[in-house]
Amino acid sequence: MTSQLSPYRQGKAREVYNYFNILNSISWNLLVGIIITLFAMRLGASSTYIGLLGSSFYVALFLLPLGKLLARRFSIIGIYSFTWVMRSICMVMAAAAPFFDLAGHRNTALLFILIGVFSFHLFRGIGMIGNNPVLSQLAAGPDRGSYLTQIQIMNSAIGMFGSFLMAMVLGMEPPVFVYSILLSIGVITGIVSGYMIRKVPEPPGEEDGRGMKLHAIFKDALAQDGLRRFMIIFFLVAMVSGVTRIFAVVYAREVFAHSDGLVSLYTVFGGLGFLMVGLSIKFLVDRIGAKPLFIVCVIIGLVSMIPVVFFPRSAVENMTGAILFLSFLFFMLNFGFLGSEGIAQTYFMALIPQEKMLDLGILYFMIFGAAGASGSFLAGLLLDLFRVLGISFFVSFKILFISQIALTLAALFLQKGLKSLGSLSLKGALEVIFSIRDLRAISLLDKLNNAQDSKEEEILLGELHNTPSQLSIKGLLERARSPRMITRLESIRALEKLHNLSDDAERALVDDIKNNPFTTAYISARILGNHGCTGAIPLLRELASSTDYMLAGEAIIALAKMKDETFRPQIEKIILDTQNPRLKIMGAEALGLYRRADSLSVLLEILRGLENPHGADPMPYLKDEVVLAMAEILGTQRQFYRILDRYVANNSLAVTLGMDEAEAALEFCKSIFGKRKSTHGISSHVETFHAVVSEYVKNKNGTELSRWILEFPGEGGSAVKSMLSEAVIDDALCVHDGLRLLIIHWAAYQLRVWAAKAV
Repeated sequence: MTSQLSPYRQGKAREVYNYFNILNSISWNLLVGIIITLFAMRLGASSTYIGLLGSSFYVALFLLPLGKLLARRFSIIGIYSFTWVMRSICMVMAAAAPFFDLAGHRNTALLFILIGVFSFHLFRGIGMIGNNPVLSQLAAGPDRGSYLTQIQIMNSAIGMFGSFLMAMVLGMEPPVFVYSILLSIGVITGIVSGYMIRKVPEPPGEEDGRGMKLHAIFKDALAQDGLRRFMIIFFLVAMVSGVTRIFAVVYAREVFAHSDGLVSLYTVFGGLGFLMVGLSIKFLVDRIGAKPLFIVCVIIGLVSMIPVVFFPRSAVENMTGAILFLSFLFFMLNFGFLGSEGIAQTYFMALIPQEKMLDLGILYFMIFGAAGASGSFLAGLLLDLFRVLGISFFVSFKILFISQIALTLAALFLQKGLKSLGSLSLKGALEVIFSIRDLRAISLLDKLNNAQDSKEEEILLGELHNTPSQLSIKGLLERARSPRMITRLESIRALEKLHNLSDDAERALVDDIKNNPFTTAYISARILGNHGCTGAIPLLRELASSTDYMLAGEAIIALAKMKDETFRPQIEKIILDTQNPRLKIMGAEALGLYRRADSLSVLLEILRGLENPHGADPMPYLKDEVVLAMAEILGTQRQFYRILDRYVANNSLAVTLGMDEAEAALEFCKSIFGKRKSTHGISSHVETFHAVVSEYVKNKNGTELSRWILEFPGEGGSAVKSMLSEAVIDDALCVHDGLRLLIIHWAAYQLRVWAAKAV
């Protein structure tokens, strides 16, 4: 079993590790960063020598099995700390190299640098056994990707700042003793960082105390299709990354003949690229996943190499153009390939189970080491071979970068088969990256995760409601379980604006309906109806009779939106039996959504029940909703709404509005027929329409209008004609001005339709 740190202990451990990481980054940049390459080149090192220096970083990773062997007898943190101190002490040899150079022993100085660097990386290789277990323990939780990327951001920021300082120090070609001073500072900070890592809690060890043998680790990895494919891709990407970033320094120094200070300045842009990709990944990785970001970073790395192939020789001497080009090159190479290395580790940690982290972590770093070491060493040999053959550095680097482009294309081709691990597709990820709405939603979710109180949560959830994005579903579902009702309410409301619901969201809404009546359940029912979640129909049928009238009403409307025709008679019975005005209103709306003519009788029955002999006007809004539902069934709600709205604003306009409808219809008929007599048996209806409407709207006498409706030859529907012809002569219904205006509007509409067809 693997133990997990409590949130408090994890927070304290992360704080300690962050301090360690800062000191470790300073030490790294002062000991084996670009400074050691520039130092060696200052002493006249060849491309093969530079390749050896670069390969030492990767060769050291083959000592991880030795670290694993030591981990059986000693604590992982103890090994981590001891090796980190020893690796820094070994670089004292490199710091002493200037003294040998001053004494005229340049080859000895170069040898001391090489021994110091290799010793540094050998101890580092043993200590790296603790890297994955420590990081896996500290990064446990939903923010795994963003925390791992945060560490990379710290490294890149320190590297960028360190490169800037080195550019200032080395810009004037200072004595080689300056390198000794910088290396000595790196030794001191490295020793301090080694002691600081002791304060990090010991990560879980192997359950059986032995773990897998090395050959078993390889056999286990090769047996897994997803892991095997990832390792091949990672090998190719790591090889290209190591070659391009190491030899970009040589490219700037040898092809463009730029000074150490200027090359250091380019590494500032490289650090900026690493920082920018780290910030971008941290912002996106927990929302869209590691796989698409891995692919995007590799594509960016590929694009960054293409300009080297086509860069013209004539532009080399143009200082301004060369500086701009190299700054861009360093920035993009680091953005693409360091970004891909960083996100690859996040993907790897999600790909393998926690209990195999130590064993397969060794394989990960050995693949990384094999790729980087072989790439760096072979690239150095290749450049020296070209030099022996008389090929210029300018052409040699074009050939080198063409080969790296080919390897990158192969990696991209293989990436199609990577497991998604819950990530978005590449297309989906790109849509998010270029969507202002989705990026704003991610920003709001990050702020929501760091919210200090419920009031701030409420404000942010309100903004998410106004910024609908599928990426916010997970965060909203987490807040939907909040102990505070207003937080749950705002979270569920935000889900309502989404175009689609995930299965998890639908299940969460169903659970909310079951468990939270009288609070948020009614909103969940509405959302399920709006999104057509037919799987919830049986539950919604049960809740249509709930004592929570808001929930019952939303359940009824949801069923109507999903056209649950079987349950419609039950809805009609519910709204006739209930005395709750709100439930009647929602039931009327539901019947309007069904658009079934036989439901008109139910709505008319509701209006009959609202007659008040004492002249009061009970529940005017209920009457209006019922009339609008009838207009929806009759297919004229959009036009009729404006009429009803004017009437509600001024009840004295009932007669005027009714007569306006009649006159407008007659004017339309005249425009259709002109001076000709109307045809097709409609002439009598046109001539009498004004009179029958006038009698109905002014005197509430619908006898003639009833006859007009029944005899009208249009296609209004026999059932509709029958019910409306009876309604106009029903004294209990004639008192409702809204209904009378609706019937007149319907009749006028039918007259227009028939006149248009009669021509």
